Amino acid sequence: MAQTPKLLSGGNPQIAKGDGEAPIQAYVAAMPGWKRAVGARLDALITAAVPGVRKAVKWNSPFYGAPDEDKSWFLSFHVYARYVKVAFFRGQALDPVPPEPSKSGDVRYFHIHEGEPLDEALLTAWIQQAAALPGERL
Repeated sequence: MAQTPKLLSGGNPQIAKGDGEAPIQAYVAAMPGWKRAVGARLDALITAAVPGVRKAVKWNSPFYGAPDEDKSWFLSFHVYARYVKVAFFRGQALDPVPPEPSKSGDVRYFHIHEGEPLDEALLTAWIQQAAALPGERL
Protein backbone atom coordinates (compact mmCIF):
# COMPACT_ATOMS: atom_id res chain seq x y z
CA MET A 1 0.00 0.00 0.00
CA ALA A 2 1.39 3.41 -0.99
CA GLN A 3 2.06 5.77 1.85
CA THR A 4 0.12 9.04 1.85
CA PRO A 5 2.48 12.03 1.71
CA LYS A 6 2.83 14.04 4.89
CA LEU A 7 1.24 17.49 4.83
CA LEU A 8 3.55 20.22 6.07
CA SER A 9 2.64 23.62 7.48
CA GLY A 10 -0.45 25.06 5.78
CA GLY A 11 -1.23 21.72 4.13
CA ASN A 12 1.68 21.74 1.67
CA PRO A 13 2.49 18.17 0.55
CA GLN A 14 5.92 16.78 1.39
CA ILE A 15 7.02 15.22 -1.91
CA ALA A 16 10.49 13.88 -2.64
CA LYS A 17 12.62 16.02 -4.92
CA GLY A 18 12.52 14.79 -8.50
CA ASP A 19 12.39 15.75 -12.16
CA GLY A 20 9.58 15.08 -14.62
CA GLU A 21 5.87 14.45 -14.64
CA ALA A 22 5.62 11.82 -11.87
CA PRO A 23 6.71 14.04 -8.94
CA ILE A 24 4.39 16.83 -10.15
CA GLN A 25 1.43 14.46 -10.32
CA ALA A 26 2.28 13.05 -6.87
CA TYR A 27 2.33 16.60 -5.49
CA VAL A 28 -1.01 17.51 -7.10
CA ALA A 29 -2.62 14.26 -5.91
CA ALA A 30 -1.51 15.04 -2.35
CA MET A 31 -2.84 18.61 -2.32
CA PRO A 32 -5.64 18.78 0.27
CA GLY A 33 -9.29 19.54 -0.46
CA TRP A 34 -10.21 22.19 -3.02
CA LYS A 35 -6.52 22.91 -3.65
CA ARG A 36 -6.10 19.61 -5.53
CA ALA A 37 -8.37 20.84 -8.35
CA VAL A 38 -6.45 24.14 -8.44
CA GLY A 39 -3.13 22.29 -8.70
CA ALA A 40 -4.43 20.07 -11.49
CA ARG A 41 -5.75 23.09 -13.38
CA LEU A 42 -2.51 25.03 -12.94
CA ASP A 43 -0.48 22.09 -14.24
CA ALA A 44 -2.84 21.69 -17.22
CA LEU A 45 -2.69 25.42 -18.07
CA ILE A 46 1.11 25.49 -17.82
CA THR A 47 1.47 22.33 -19.91
CA ALA A 48 -0.87 23.71 -22.61
CA ALA A 49 0.70 27.19 -22.63
CA VAL A 50 4.33 26.00 -22.83
CA PRO A 51 4.74 22.93 -25.07
CA GLY A 52 7.63 20.79 -23.82
CA VAL A 53 7.72 22.53 -20.42
CA ARG A 54 10.23 21.02 -17.97
CA LYS A 55 8.83 19.95 -14.61
CA ALA A 56 10.32 19.15 -11.22
CA VAL A 57 9.50 19.13 -7.53
CA LYS A 58 12.02 20.98 -5.39
CA TRP A 59 11.64 22.18 -1.80
CA ASN A 60 8.16 20.60 -1.69
CA SER A 61 6.88 22.75 -4.57
CA PRO A 62 6.29 22.11 -8.28
CA PHE A 63 8.67 24.04 -10.56
CA TYR A 64 8.29 24.72 -14.28
CA GLY A 65 11.02 25.64 -16.76
CA ALA A 66 11.16 26.59 -20.42
CA PRO A 67 12.00 23.61 -22.63
CA ASP A 68 15.08 25.26 -24.14
CA GLU A 69 16.69 26.23 -20.81
CA ASP A 70 18.47 23.83 -18.52
CA LYS A 71 18.31 24.24 -14.75
CA SER A 72 16.34 27.47 -14.76
CA TRP A 73 12.72 28.00 -13.80
CA PHE A 74 10.02 30.55 -14.56
CA LEU A 75 7.24 29.54 -12.14
CA SER A 76 6.39 27.47 -9.09
CA PHE A 77 3.43 27.10 -6.76
CA HIS A 78 3.00 26.25 -3.10
CA VAL A 79 0.08 25.35 -0.83
CA TYR A 80 -0.78 27.57 2.13
CA ALA A 81 -3.66 27.22 4.59
CA ARG A 82 -5.99 29.67 2.83
CA TYR A 83 -4.64 29.83 -0.74
CA VAL A 84 -2.34 28.45 -3.41
CA LYS A 85 0.54 30.84 -4.12
CA VAL A 86 1.81 31.00 -7.70
CA ALA A 87 5.32 32.47 -7.91
CA PHE A 88 6.53 34.10 -11.12
CA PHE A 89 10.31 34.42 -10.75
CA ARG A 90 10.51 37.32 -13.24
CA GLY A 91 7.03 38.59 -12.38
CA GLN A 92 8.02 42.24 -12.29
CA ALA A 93 8.49 42.02 -16.09
CA LEU A 94 4.99 40.63 -16.77
CA ASP A 95 2.15 42.73 -18.16
CA PRO A 96 0.13 43.31 -16.12
CA VAL A 97 2.36 42.72 -13.11
CA PRO A 98 0.91 40.01 -10.81
CA PRO A 99 -0.68 41.64 -7.76
CA GLU A 100 1.30 40.27 -4.82
CA PRO A 101 4.77 41.72 -4.10
CA SER A 102 7.81 39.82 -2.88
CA LYS A 103 10.81 40.73 -0.78
CA SER A 104 12.95 39.33 -3.59
CA GLY A 105 13.49 41.70 -6.48
CA ASP A 106 11.75 40.49 -9.62
CA VAL A 107 9.47 37.88 -8.02
CA ARG A 108 5.71 38.51 -7.98
CA TYR A 109 2.93 36.29 -6.70
CA PHE A 110 -0.65 35.45 -7.57
CA HIS A 111 -2.84 33.94 -4.83
CA ILE A 112 -5.71 31.58 -5.66
CA HIS A 113 -8.40 31.38 -2.94
CA GLU A 114 -11.23 28.89 -2.55
CA GLY A 115 -14.36 29.81 -4.46
CA GLU A 116 -12.80 32.66 -6.45
CA PRO A 117 -13.14 32.38 -10.23
CA LEU A 118 -9.81 31.79 -11.95
CA ASP A 119 -9.03 34.18 -14.80
CA GLU A 120 -7.50 31.50 -17.02
CA ALA A 121 -6.84 33.91 -19.91
CA LEU A 122 -4.79 36.22 -17.68
CA LEU A 123 -3.00 33.32 -16.02
CA THR A 124 -2.16 31.79 -19.42
CA ALA A 125 -0.83 35.15 -20.63
CA TRP A 126 1.40 35.40 -17.55
CA ILE A 127 2.62 31.82 -18.01
CA GLN A 128 3.52 32.42 -21.67
CA GLN A 129 5.26 35.71 -20.90
CA ALA A 130 7.16 34.17 -17.98
CA ALA A 131 8.33 31.19 -20.06
CA ALA A 132 9.74 33.57 -22.70
CA LEU A 133 11.91 35.42 -20.16
CA PRO A 134 15.27 34.20 -18.87
CA GLY A 135 14.65 31.70 -16.09
CA GLU A 136 15.85 31.77 -12.51
CA ARG A 137 18.60 29.31 -11.57
CA LEU A 138 17.69 27.71 -8.25
